[in-house]
Amino acid sequence: MSIGCLACSNISKEEEALKEDEALKLHGSSFDADALHTCVFLCCLKCLLVENEELDKVFIGILYFVFLLKTEGLRFHRFENTERISGSAGDVLEDNPVGRLKVFVYELPSKYNKKILQKDQRCLNHMFAAEIYMHRFLLSSAVRIFNPEEADWFYTPVYSTCDLTPNGLPLPFTSPRMMRSAIQLIASNWPYWNRTEGADHFFIEEKSIERGILPLLQRATLVQTFGQRNHVCLKDGSITIPPYAPPQKMQSHLIPPDTPRSIFVYFRGLFYEVGNDPEGARAAVWENFKDNPLFDISTDHPTTYYEDMQRAIFCLCPLGWAPWSPRLVEAVIFGCIPVIIADDIVLPFADAIPWEDIWVFVAEKDVPNLDTIHTSIRPEEILRKQRLLTNPSMSRQCYFQHLLNQVMLSIRS
Repeated sequence: MSIGCLACSNISKEEEALKEDEALKLHGSSFDADALHTCVFLCCLKCLLVENEELDKVFIGILYFVFLLKTEGLRFHRFENTERISGSAGDVLEDNPVGRLKVFVYELPSKYNKKILQKDQRCLNHMFAAEIYMHRFLLSSAVRIFNPEEADWFYTPVYSTCDLTPNGLPLPFTSPRMMRSAIQLIASNWPYWNRTEGADHFFIEEKSIERGILPLLQRATLVQTFGQRNHVCLKDGSITIPPYAPPQKMQSHLIPPDTPRSIFVYFRGLFYEVGNDPEGARAAVWENFKDNPLFDISTDHPTTYYEDMQRAIFCLCPLGWAPWSPRLVEAVIFGCIPVIIADDIVLPFADAIPWEDIWVFVAEKDVPNLDTIHTSIRPEEILRKQRLLTNPSMSRQCYFQHLLNQVMLSIRS
């Protein structure tokens, strides 16, 4: 590592001449005691993160490939050496369900999907847009079959979150009505729902239904957004997926790939809002670290938000009105290690992806210790997380194959 890449303007020539091992010793020092040492460490760490990077193939990010099959990929940093992603279910990210999984897609009247989208194009970009992109994917996928008698699974394309308020949020009462209507339709026109009471059917049901899961869906498999443990709206056996973030918007904010990561910890968002516990995690972040030079946090949401993420090493992802948000996806896409502060969050594909090796998890009660937690992470561990994030098996196709493999695993259980 070359200390000559240090970028802080207040570092003297003598300090630039620090040997690598001396510079790294700052990693274990007290960062509030000396602001200059803080600056030196941040820049050294920044150098570690960019030293072995090179432009390579399209890199979309761990949680985002499912939504990007029809869009141009984003170019991001790649390390020369990557590590295999492997979880408790083995290397399922590299499995190929084609030939082993057969899905029949119901052809429903357009009022359940296409006409809704024609009415409001915002549905293509809101956080629950997976229902649209999953439908499009399956229509052209090799796992699709046209003889329902041969099907392992049945998919009902209902855009249940595409009826939006002026503020862009799904109307809460539309989804249950639409789901009931669609199920009544397939049950009266095909024999397959009644044959198993929906046990071999799956739905994209991302927006939680306020009163819990519809009784009609109790035996079906639901594909849901990041969940919350022990919540009435999270069904046992559900497949958890990430929220959507618009790729075109993110691509328009790309910065040069060799830009150093000079921000240590980054967050933009509300710390106090209606519905949030004023004594909760976000408030604790602000109260403890608003004046800490290691933390770049603010309620402002600048036009450079995505650019700032690409300059940051860690991105805070504290719970708000829900344990999850698109911020988790955005951070991974831009190579900023997400710091998850949400005790009850349910992450996608947890049986296959070792999230504890990729992200940083901090208990809500430990928020006052965030500075100590971050500065105790060794630079080589940060590099390892970056290598895992850039694993070549995490391609757009592999991600969707993994989603289908999760459906396939449900057959066996």
